[in-house]
Amino acid sequence: MSLYIWRHPKPIKVQGICLGRTDAPVDARKLRRLANQIQGFARCHRLPKVIHTSPLQRSAEVGRLLAKRGWQWRVVAELQEMDFGHWDGRPWASIDREEMDAWCADFTGYAPGGGESLQAFFARINRWLNALPEEPVLAVGHAGWINAARLLASGRGMPTQAEDWPPAVRYRQRVVISAAPAEPAPRRI
Repeated sequence: MSLYIWRHPKPIKVQGICLGRTDAPVDARKLRRLANQIQGFARCHRLPKVIHTSPLQRSAEVGRLLAKRGWQWRVVAELQEMDFGHWDGRPWASIDREEMDAWCADFTGYAPGGGESLQAFFARINRWLNALPEEPVLAVGHAGWINAARLLASGRGMPTQAEDWPPAVRYRQRVVISAAPAEPAPRRI
């Protein structure tokens, strides 16, 4: 399995915001740049003209642009970013300190804002990755999703502490995941 996944372009006005499933817009020029980047990569490497995207507009709009150019576009719910429940779309500074402490105390099992726990997030990603075909897959997704998929594919599992979460990949960065993931067991550091 080879998954070529690009992080979506930088959304507009999201600095300091808890951004999971909040549907933030992106400048149209940045969307076109990423679509061009993906199209050029696929052409250069003779990859299928099929793009998988999250349904969130910061990813989906790239798929829409490629579909207008003759690509097959598949919207995949499993590619969505982590669900932060009622935290989503709020400034991080406005989230109750006790709730943040509760998440840090049970980093893998706590569902921030009543949304999705890290365990559930990893399990969702793992199911989708394990269902991918042998041929290459092109996708547009989100930083948290990409980090989780990389941890799974490397066999490192879920970090048990917030400070062990890897830094986000850059906007429009391509990441290659080329190994079937293992079960999403928490790791002890």
